[in-house]
Amino acid sequence: MPEKFIAFKALVLKNNCPQCYSKDGLRLTFKQKVVETALYKSVTSEIQNELACETCNSIIYPVQWTDDIERVVDYQKKAFTPKKPSTYLKKATWIGVVAVILIAIIILSYLFYTEL
Repeated sequence: MPEKFIAFKALVLKNNCPQCYSKDGLRLTFKQKVVETALYKSVTSEIQNELACETCNSIIYPVQWTDDIERVVDYQKKAFTPKKPSTYLKKATWIGVVAVILIAIIILSYLFYTEL
């Protein structure tokens, strides 16, 4: 069952990077978990966030965050509205459901007409 996190929102922060001290490269990305199989695609309520610096090409882990960065990230977490959890049935599922219904109708009609 392939699971992946898809980026839904990316923000540029104006804080200094703890690694290279650049003020232009920090990017906060919010990702939401999506599960996709042959029968359905499901958007879950599981959220991840990632803070990275594009200047020094490094991921900034929460241990490295300054108080300012932590406040900004907390604020952005509260302001972020994720997609609603949902499940979409794929074409193969609908074909299977219709096939099962048709087979049931054929069997029931055969049983009904053989009793007459």
